[in-house]
Amino acid sequence: MTQRELPIRIAYVVPLQGSAGIFGPSCEACGDLAVAELCGAGGLLGREVELVVVDGGRRPDAVAREVVALWRAGAIDAVVGWHISAVRKEILRCVGGELPYVYAALHEGEFRTPGLFMTGESPGAQVLPALNWLRRHVDAHSWCVVGNDYVWPRQIAARAESHLTGAGMSHLGSTFTPLGTSDFSETLDWLEVHAPDAALVLLIGDDAVRFGRAFARRGLDEIMLRFSPILEENQVLAMGATATANMYSAAGYFDSLATAASLDFAARYHRFHGVEAPTLNSIGQSCYEAINVLGDLATRAGSLTVPALEAAAVGVTIDGSRGALRLGAGQADQDVYVAAARHLDLDVLERIHVA
Repeated sequence: MTQRELPIRIAYVVPLQGSAGIFGPSCEACGDLAVAELCGAGGLLGREVELVVVDGGRRPDAVAREVVALWRAGAIDAVVGWHISAVRKEILRCVGGELPYVYAALHEGEFRTPGLFMTGESPGAQVLPALNWLRRHVDAHSWCVVGNDYVWPRQIAARAESHLTGAGMSHLGSTFTPLGTSDFSETLDWLEVHAPDAALVLLIGDDAVRFGRAFARRGLDEIMLRFSPILEENQVLAMGATATANMYSAAGYFDSLATAASLDFAARYHRFHGVEAPTLNSIGQSCYEAINVLGDLATRAGSLTVPALEAAAVGVTIDGSRGALRLGAGQADQDVYVAAARHLDLDVLERIHVA
């Protein structure tokens, strides 16, 4: 086969195990839809597109080793996916600047590596406006932070602490637990002692589910609200209707978002996958968006080389199922919405950031 006949192969790094494994089926389903649509429209740069799934739920060094092996074997042309920031950092350490890398997850907002395009929500567009909204609308003035112990929760907690102090709210403390924690008794004891109005929850996937159930069993859901920027529909379903009171999220997409673009996306998703489709959520949808951002930039650049994509991305606005994504300095700005958990769903309440 000539190079033009070979498919463009994307290392699709999504979690299939571990704390974030709950997101995996939605990520895979949304990725399959994105590739089917790209190929149905003629492919990318005149070539078919294939996903090479890499399990991003493993130790960061193991994930990075697999990506490096694929790259050295000439088996991938780009990296796309949703995975925790510890995995992102390790992949960048190994292949940063060598391959196009579209990172779909919400992030700390401070990375700048050639070829890295972060299309997820930044803290300045998501977490900080949501804290202000919750202060205005539900009187959340005093806060504690509960997070997993790695880079993203710690950096978001630091940003939140600084913001709360400057916005007339108070930060009463932060506590962090290892990924995979199952017993949150000490954390709940700590929250009861500090007695904040609200908890900023920066726990991932199954950890957040276990914490949410235990939080409700303690009765804390009746006296303390929870806000998590990573809360999505799979976690709400897993917690159950009795564990979701006074719980809020913020993201660029929810399954209940009723914009023309989001409704059209949901209709295509369910036509493609049928009635047994994995739950639509912000995390899976962000993967769909990231694949399409790579496709859009490659089409503009006429190439998948890092310099060409960097040049093509300057000042670009891409219309997608989240609405408009405005690229700048390797990051995307987008509309962000706050939502409230209602039994087994997340209901969009208001747009809190306009791209």
